[in-house]
Amino acid sequence: MIVGVPSEVKPDEYRVGMRPVGAEIMVREGHSVLVQAGAGLGSGFSDEQYAKAGATIVKTAQEVWAKAEMIVKVKEPQQPEIAMIREGQTIFTYFHFAADRDLTLGCLDRKCIACAYETLTDEDGHLPLLTPMSEVAGKLSIQEGAKFLERPFGGRGVLLGGVPGVETGHVLVIGGGVVGTCAAQVAAGMGAQVVVLDVNIDRLRYLSEVMPRNVQVIYSDPQAIRERLDWADLIVGAVLVPGAKAPHLIKRADLKHIRPGSVIVDVAIDQGGCVETARVTTHRNPTYEIDGVVHYCVGNMPGAVARTSTIALTNVTLPWATKLARHGAHRLAEMDHHFTNCINMDRGKLTNQPVAEAHNLQFAGAAA
Repeated sequence: MIVGVPSEVKPDEYRVGMRPVGAEIMVREGHSVLVQAGAGLGSGFSDEQYAKAGATIVKTAQEVWAKAEMIVKVKEPQQPEIAMIREGQTIFTYFHFAADRDLTLGCLDRKCIACAYETLTDEDGHLPLLTPMSEVAGKLSIQEGAKFLERPFGGRGVLLGGVPGVETGHVLVIGGGVVGTCAAQVAAGMGAQVVVLDVNIDRLRYLSEVMPRNVQVIYSDPQAIRERLDWADLIVGAVLVPGAKAPHLIKRADLKHIRPGSVIVDVAIDQGGCVETARVTTHRNPTYEIDGVVHYCVGNMPGAVARTSTIALTNVTLPWATKLARHGAHRLAEMDHHFTNCINMDRGKLTNQPVAEAHNLQFAGAAA
């Protein structure tokens, strides 16, 4: 199979879909790998490294998309890339279709086989290709939130860890999954007082056992959220409904309960955001203010730490990419039913029910 690795074109996206070692493994298995010149530079991988691994370096994205039977990348195809998709072409990447109707319709129209990292499951019902980026985003949410709490960035001027004689910062984490757990760990490690809200009692029991004493876990409901909005200096939205649009747990009217200069980091923005006033921002322009509340809603947070993120991501995607190249999407789905969940579109048919429901489109049934 001809496998293509284009440069990412989303603003301030420095990750790459495959490392040189991935190209080496693919070539060893008999595949051809086309890498767009400069694709790995943002993550610290040179064209020379890819060439030594056996990949062919091509100058343009057009050449990659025109020749490759399978595309391996990081972020969802942008509009110029959608126009280059060929019918029957397999694309293995993060899509987050439920948050973007135009992307959904565009990919359906191009009749590709869309295999989404974020919906592949394992035996325990986890999302193994989403987990490493959720870990990165969770940790970054506190790092970025702490920065934007500084007064020059519009924040309240609160140091999360405090100093002797001064109260530490307050961090509210909505969602106790991978993102929320990593966020709580970092915030607690900085010395902040942390509250984690979740609707899963078993998860709360687990977090209660493993978290340090400055982390409190509480069952989440609308009242529990509202009661803690005026307490929090930093609010992290860490809600995930696999494959579906995130619910709005903080409404527009709730902003009046949040103190001016407090910061919201909505990590769920890739799935539409769990804050009603959230809209996608970029690393170059990461924040905006509504009612005095700073909103940080960068849609590709892990891209800021591209070296770490690329290595973490490709550690888990490469085994699946090699199997996908070896067997093709349909045969792989027959061999491993978990991969069926990964196939969101199949040649113009929508095979992911939450995406169909999010956009009121016809659900064709799971990929066969």
